[in-house]
Amino acid sequence: MKDLIEIRWHGRGGQGAKTASLLLADAAFNTGKYIQGFPEYGPERMGAPITAYNRISTTPIRVHSNIYEPDYVVVVDDTLLNVVDVTAGLKKDGAIVINTTKSKEEIKSELKGYDGNIYTIDAKKISEEALGRYFPNTPMLAAIVKVTEIMPEDKFLADMEGSFKHKFAKKPEVIEGNMKALKLAFEQVKKI
Repeated sequence: MKDLIEIRWHGRGGQGAKTASLLLADAAFNTGKYIQGFPEYGPERMGAPITAYNRISTTPIRVHSNIYEPDYVVVVDDTLLNVVDVTAGLKKDGAIVINTTKSKEEIKSELKGYDGNIYTIDAKKISEEALGRYFPNTPMLAAIVKVTEIMPEDKFLADMEGSFKHKFAKKPEVIEGNMKALKLAFEQVKKI
C-alpha cells in the first residue's frame, strides 16, 4: 500500500455508502492505519445523490478537506453515472468500482473518457442472495478492499465479523448473511 490512499464514494441516500465508508475506516484503523471516513451532506433525502470519503494512510493525516483527486471511486448505484461526474479528478493509476450489470461498452460510454482501471460487481445479486434484500453497501465494501488491497482479506473479514456482532447484537440472524455477502463480493468483483 502506498502511504496515502484516498477513496470517494458515490451513492444515493439510504443505500449505505456513508455507512460503508465508516466501516472501512474502522477496519483500517484496527489494522494500525491512520484513517478518515466522512460524508458530505447537503439537503440529503432518501434516493438523493450523496458522497462519502475515506483517507487511509500509514502516516498521520494532516489534510482535512473533501477529496478532489481520489485514487479510487466507488459507485454504489450505476444510475449515478449519468447524473454525477463520478470520474472527476480520479487518478489514471487508480480505479473505479461500480455496482452494475451493464456491459463494458455501456460503462465506458458513461465514464466520459476515463481510461483507468474499471471494476464491476453485481452487488444487487450478491446482497439479495446473501441477505434476502437489496443492501449494496456490504458487497461494495468488500469490493473496494479487494481492489485497493488496503488490508489482507482474512484480517478484514475477522474485523467485520466483530463489527457486525457489535452492530447487530440484537439481530444476530443478519450476521451470517452479511459475512456471506462480503465473501461473495471478494470472489465476484472483476476488472473489465
